[in-house]
Amino acid sequence: MKRREFIEKTAAGSALVLGGLSLSSFDATPETKKITILHTNDVHSHIDPFPADDPKYANLGGAARRASLVDSIRKENPNTLLLDAGDIFQGTPYFNYYGGELEFKIMSMMKYDLATMGNHDFDNGIDGFYAQLPHAKFDFVSANYDFRNTVLDGIVKPYKIFVLDGIKIGIFGLGIELQGLVDKKLYKETVYRNPIEIAQDMSRILKQNEKCDLVICLSHLGFIYDNEKEKISDLVVARTTKNIDLIIGGHTHTFLTKPYIAKNLEGREVMVNQVGCYGLNLGRIDFYFEKGGWFSKGRTMVV
Repeated sequence: MKRREFIEKTAAGSALVLGGLSLSSFDATPETKKITILHTNDVHSHIDPFPADDPKYANLGGAARRASLVDSIRKENPNTLLLDAGDIFQGTPYFNYYGGELEFKIMSMMKYDLATMGNHDFDNGIDGFYAQLPHAKFDFVSANYDFRNTVLDGIVKPYKIFVLDGIKIGIFGLGIELQGLVDKKLYKETVYRNPIEIAQDMSRILKQNEKCDLVICLSHLGFIYDNEKEKISDLVVARTTKNIDLIIGGHTHTFLTKPYIAKNLEGREVMVNQVGCYGLNLGRIDFYFEKGGWFSKGRTMVV
């Protein structure tokens, strides 16, 4: 199936995943714990809404609107995480002028919790990215970029664990191969590791060793490709690993109205979501935990 046809079909995919619960057995009680995951990807330095005369996205997007939407959701549920799947930089004069400072300051004001790195986040070089990190009041994770011989060694971690209302959430990052996309002099001694092998290790560590209730992969690999034997996508990762509950993706600017449901190595359901680009949409996935398991609902919200 061609990539375009596949993406069109996924828009009608199920938005519900069960993690050990059947709907008939689920009865919302005061003991039910709700965790909300909000996410963006490929914002590409779009701070302002699109102008009224834009032929495709007139009056849509904008950091201020996203901030208001995030604030309203946090008031509804304080147990909320806000994540970004990379390519924060590059795309408007704001980046050309401020070099990423404005993007990081605005994301910090919105209280982003975590992000991973996309290929365009190297556009001012790894040193340029490092120079802007004091403006980021949130962390970055990337498990398959080996930064040992760079300025990011020990700064960008492979994963991070959050505990919300007693629910333990492990999040690890995956990045796309930089060779061929980014000039070597920009990413310097960064070494790319195989995402599938790293995902297998990270998900095992988080689920089995760290005993996480929820394992999330924050990915900038891309949703799907026609040549899947040559390019590793989020769907390939979902199908060839286990222990991952949710993959939040970026890179391919794929607009999904609901998370796509894939089956992992054990036949269990894995949600894969991506919300386009330019800050036009905000992804939202609500997880409901009760004794015996959880279920979730996901959707895309227009900013």
